[in-house]
Amino acid sequence: MRYACIDIGSNTTRLLVAEPRGPGLHDVCQEKAFTQIGRGRDRTDPISAQKVTQVARVVAAQAARARTLECARLRVVATAAIRDAPNAGELVAEIAGAAGEEVVVLAPEDEARLAFAGATATWGPAVSATVAVVDVGGGSSEIAVGTLAGGVAWWASLAIGSGVLADEHLCTDPPTPHELAAVRHDVASVLADLDIPRPEQALAVGGSATSLRRLCGGTLDADTLRRGASEVAGGSSRDVAARLGLDPERVRLLPAGILLLAGIAERIGRPLQIANGGLREGIVLELIAGAERLGR
Repeated sequence: MRYACIDIGSNTTRLLVAEPRGPGLHDVCQEKAFTQIGRGRDRTDPISAQKVTQVARVVAAQAARARTLECARLRVVATAAIRDAPNAGELVAEIAGAAGEEVVVLAPEDEARLAFAGATATWGPAVSATVAVVDVGGGSSEIAVGTLAGGVAWWASLAIGSGVLADEHLCTDPPTPHELAAVRHDVASVLADLDIPRPEQALAVGGSATSLRRLCGGTLDADTLRRGASEVAGGSSRDVAARLGLDPERVRLLPAGILLLAGIAERIGRPLQIANGGLREGIVLELIAGAERLGR
């Protein structure tokens, strides 16, 4: 049977359709739209009516796609950009009306837990005894530390992400050294008082991490992240996007995402391995587990 998740984030709205295969998942369909709910907004600003309508249309189209693939269950979730918006209820109601689906606004703790579950369950090699999962999003970033058997034992949600940092500091294309230094300063300030348990292994999920696979390989250590930052900030977003086969909007966000990943990796004391799944996979696995409990 097939299961689906639509994830409405600060930068993108994504559809995943998957079916169980062994202990993990087999992807049937993935779709992505840069809906950019968080761009140009302070956390206390409402989401514009135009943006509400745009996102509702995207979610409706993705939900229709999931139905054509005969999914047994579909869950629509929203993260920081909607969670923090004063008119979140308006967006949730319009999406429900357009797509015919309830929208679950995830709490930060649930976001961390589901990203941890998705990353660890779909990781091909053996997962170490204690593992950290780092989910750098557009509007927030979550860190979860735990074990495969026991789940999350420690978590934190940071009120910064690639979109927040890029909108605040990266005003030129390509970004200037001064702008990049401002991002590093913000990252260091947010992480300064964070006491992260030291894991034996660290996995990275989210758009910034997965976009770096083709540029940096599967492991993000200090040297590869430094080279990656130099590469993506070394030309205009359009030129770099064409060279790397990425969306120009993703390239605009990547310098901030890389510097945030680098700061967290330094605090954890481990290189970050790019995971094969994250939040959406965690949600699909939860749907499958629920169906199995009901005997379906």
